[in-house]
Amino acid sequence: MTSLMRAAAAAAILTASSAAVLADGRAPTAEEKATIETALKGQGFSTWGKIEFDDGKWEIDNAMHSDGKTYDVDLAKADLAVLKKELDAD
Repeated sequence: MTSLMRAAAAAAILTASSAAVLADGRAPTAEEKATIETALKGQGFSTWGKIEFDDGKWEIDNAMHSDGKTYDVDLAKADLAVLKKELDAD
């Protein structure tokens, strides 16, 4: 295999890996999860269920708020601002 072919193969692998990290419907990395959990706690949430990146935002299921209610919450990708806080219907 030539150097050019090896470089092309390596670039393809890196591109595929990067796409997986940016893909919708994925769980957060350990670092992202820690940052998201800090943001949720700062917004008054104490426990939550599944965290998933989907449709360009973080979606958090069954987040228990200090008001005693459970919400489904969407956070902005860039700054983790609350985009949606909807009472959980489950």
